[in-house]
Amino acid sequence: MSSSPDGLRETAKKLVPAGIWVIVFSFLINLLMLVPPLFMLQIFDRVLTSGSIPTLVTLSAMAVGLLIVLGLLEWTRKRVMVHAGVRLDTLVSERLFHSGFAESRRAGRETERIFEDLTQVRQFLTGAGIYAFLDAPWTPVFLAVLFAFAPLIGWASLVAAVVLFVIALINELATRRAIAEANTAHQTSTAQMRSHLRNVDAISAMRIEPQLYERWAPTHAQVLVRQAEASKYSAALTSAAKALRLVAQVIILGVGAWLVVGEQITPGVMIASSIIMARALAPIDQAIGAWRGFVVARGAWRRLDELLKDNPPGDDPMPLPAPKGLVQAEGLAVAPPGTRKPIIQGVNFTLNPGEAVGLVGPSAAGKSTLARALVGIWPPLAGNVRLDGARLDQWPATQLGPALGYLPQEVELLDGTIAENIARFGNADSEAVISAATEAGLHERILQLPEGYETPVGVNGHNLSAGMRQRVALARALYGAPSLIVLDEPNSNLDQDGERALVEAIRALSQRGQTVVLISHRVAVLEAVQRVLVMRDGRLAADDGRDAILKRLTQGQNA
Repeated sequence: MSSSPDGLRETAKKLVPAGIWVIVFSFLINLLMLVPPLFMLQIFDRVLTSGSIPTLVTLSAMAVGLLIVLGLLEWTRKRVMVHAGVRLDTLVSERLFHSGFAESRRAGRETERIFEDLTQVRQFLTGAGIYAFLDAPWTPVFLAVLFAFAPLIGWASLVAAVVLFVIALINELATRRAIAEANTAHQTSTAQMRSHLRNVDAISAMRIEPQLYERWAPTHAQVLVRQAEASKYSAALTSAAKALRLVAQVIILGVGAWLVVGEQITPGVMIASSIIMARALAPIDQAIGAWRGFVVARGAWRRLDELLKDNPPGDDPMPLPAPKGLVQAEGLAVAPPGTRKPIIQGVNFTLNPGEAVGLVGPSAAGKSTLARALVGIWPPLAGNVRLDGARLDQWPATQLGPALGYLPQEVELLDGTIAENIARFGNADSEAVISAATEAGLHERILQLPEGYETPVGVNGHNLSAGMRQRVALARALYGAPSLIVLDEPNSNLDQDGERALVEAIRALSQRGQTVVLISHRVAVLEAVQRVLVMRDGRLAADDGRDAILKRLTQGQNA
């Protein structure tokens, strides 16, 4: 499992003390694994020949005591591994959470599986498979003991160990590609299913589930095929390894018996050799069985490592004076995350504090892209967006967030209460929540709900109507009197009363010195703005007073 300096390795270094203890415990555990064979050796070669009951009692007591210690060490080692897995999760989960958002903004990649990957790594560290890899390094020690008993037994055991290792290597080579392809197909299949479930209303209304199943089924079938292929190879090799280990035990007993007949070793050595050889081969055999889990955990580790490497933690910029709402776009070019083809380019304008500006233009002109750039969702491909003279990335996130209000075109609320959503899930100021709801024309409607502001909105706000969701999102954008407010089609689900409340709210915001950018196709809402920007084909086509722009647009439509 490779990693980078900015990836999981730095975090894993904090687990080194636990790792050292695990190595120490593994050494002691494997050392104590010699107790049963050595006990058998003494029974056969000393007790049975001498008939000494005191010797039998003494050896039995010592063996029982040492095996109790072995059990305690095994229990302690497992506790340490569980603690290490939980600590790894605790140390890295916060950074993974933020890296997931950063990766989505930067590269447009879906990162919903990051915590599934973290779970895979943690489960491997705390599961049974890891102990095969922890005990495997001690196999040479057991082989050395066998060589000390009898070189012929040692060579036979070594050959068996090498063959088992080759089987493990073949298992890795045979299943690696199939498991990787199965994981990729599983991610695609899961993403398709999530997309379908997000659009369940439209799918159900138009009865297109059968067609979507026909698109989803081949991908899911690919998962099954590749998983079955990996399991087929793994099952065959695991069975071969088990059979080989049993054959090796028979051979060792046969070789041992031949040496006993030739009076080269004692019967006790023959029995002890059989037990020690089984212990020497057990970790390799177990590793073959646990190989698939190891491959999955290794892939998860690499994905997490890459995610953290691509999104290193940065120091928060120095706090700046509270922004007043001066907005500047300088040669701005913006492309969707993960691409280099700009949707908008060469955009220049300045918005003064307290200015309410409309942003209009035909579909696909780049209006929503510009809105995302103004609030820092999509970083500039070229040029800058400045707030009070500072680039958006020069503002501390804890200071910039409250200074911005944003209502996206596609409204999504988070699972929680209305009050929590309006307050952006921070420490809710009840007066500020009520003030924002009132400005959005929502306060009276909320009071009519049985639970008022404590009404749960449900997942994606499904407990509320479309118009109610939009007003809650508008109140969220207005919460805390932000300096810059960007509203993308805020009236798409509003009735006439809602539109009038929106116009009044924008006027009030402008009078208080808050800068507002309003994207809308409806002329009625533009009554609240003093100036209009016109986007066309990704460029700023016009910038003038509201009346002049509206007159020009009206003349163009009538021409």
